[in-house]
Amino acid sequence: MEKKLFKIISKVFNVPLEQVNNESSPDTIPEWDSLKHMNLILAIEQEFGIQFTEVQIIEMLNVALIIELLKEHDFHL
Repeated sequence: MEKKLFKIISKVFNVPLEQVNNESSPDTIPEWDSLKHMNLILAIEQEFGIQFTEVQIIEMLNVALIIELLKEHDFHL
């Protein structure tokens, strides 16, 4: 499922898949602004059939943290 998450991130931010890794964040992907962050959240929620809380959305500061939050929803990446 990690590959699926990376593909979502690549598509939302329009960056090469090879540029996406666990350390990817707004600091490493210039296209990662607040609007695209919300687009990312919506895409992840739709793909995995889950809904994040406001606190979780704020905590999503990089890909590793997104993976941890997905694990909390019982997705094994």
